[in-house]
Amino acid sequence: MNHNPTIEEASSERVTCQVSEITIAQLVGQVYEFAPPAERSRLLEHLLRPLGVLSLVAVANGIFAKISFRSGFPDLHVQIEDAQNVQASDVITLVNHVQQISVHAVDGLADMLAASPVMAGSAAAALLIAVLLQRARSRRAGDRALPPSMV
Repeated sequence: MNHNPTIEEASSERVTCQVSEITIAQLVGQVYEFAPPAERSRLLEHLLRPLGVLSLVAVANGIFAKISFRSGFPDLHVQIEDAQNVQASDVITLVNHVQQISVHAVDGLADMLAASPVMAGSAAAALLIAVLLQRARSRRAGDRALPPSMV
């Protein structure tokens, strides 16, 4: 039997994807909020790397542009003092923006967090890693289902 998705099913899949992206941003914000200062800097460096100047200025009232230019854009090194001035809500906004530009950059947080002994004990980090790995697996499975000309 050939199953063609209905409008409701397609809409449901889109909503699930959007909710997942929002949840990921909130989890990253929570991880950031409870991370030690050095880990906050590393997390910001990872998230800021794929962004251009215009994106840096547009996100969170330009706080990330100031940090990037102070740290020597494009060779990014976020100072601990700068990371302490960034709120979890700014990071949530940043993640939402980065997901639109490079989902792979956000997915790469899983490797970064898993490699950090400091973050290993964080329940929020463990949950975020699990969600990111699941999303990456789902995306790879979806890519395999596409014809080679569309990948």
